[in-house]
Amino acid sequence: MRHAKSSWEYPVEDRNRPLTEKGMQRIVAVSAKCQERFANCDVVFSSPANRALHTATLMMYTTGIPFEKLAVRSALYTFEMSKIIDFVRAIEDDFDKVICVGHNPAFTMACQMLGNSSCEHLPTAAWGHLVFKEDDWQKIQSGTLEVGLPKTILK
Repeated sequence: MRHAKSSWEYPVEDRNRPLTEKGMQRIVAVSAKCQERFANCDVVFSSPANRALHTATLMMYTTGIPFEKLAVRSALYTFEMSKIIDFVRAIEDDFDKVICVGHNPAFTMACQMLGNSSCEHLPTAAWGHLVFKEDDWQKIQSGTLEVGLPKTILK
């Protein structure tokens, strides 16, 4: 999942940028409409950036995912696809269904690389759902990709 719309209004470091009011409303609405997509996850990994972590907690609260499943990972604060792929391939095999919350262009490019269908751009508050045949995260190849775009979801 890409974080919701963030604000450039405040003179803070990139890592500390907050969500906009519209961003908060949108992630709550998307999460409510896609509750079944996020249900039964084993873990929610989030970038430590304020906008990503706030997105993750709003999604979790809206969908009823227990906050004990939240794991903040510095490796997700990246804009490089290769680092996202490395992160995913290093996930413990104890986890079957994971949610990662982070940033573009890394997330769009990871969906392009790991998915079997087109993903031109993940806008804010969008998600890419990948299903892999492999049981071992280290061995994942091309998975089935479904993209959830807020404009389509919230029609």
